[in-house]
Amino acid sequence: MNDPIVEEVRRHRMEHTLKFGGDLKLICEDLRRIQQESGCQVVRRPPKLLAPATKTKGESHGTPQP
Repeated sequence: MNDPIVEEVRRHRMEHTLKFGGDLKLICEDLRRIQQESGCQVVRRPPKLLAPATKTKGESHGTPQP
């Protein structure tokens, strides 16, 4: 099943990628420029940190024991 919205987004993404020859640095710079020129407020939130894993009985260095 093809979703026309997903297909449109993929097409635009590919066009943008080809415009910069697949150079990720240039693609990101252009996206930042577009974002800044849009005038929309950008909200930045700190990343959610995961709680450290706890060892259970029989585990050592994250590898479960049989």
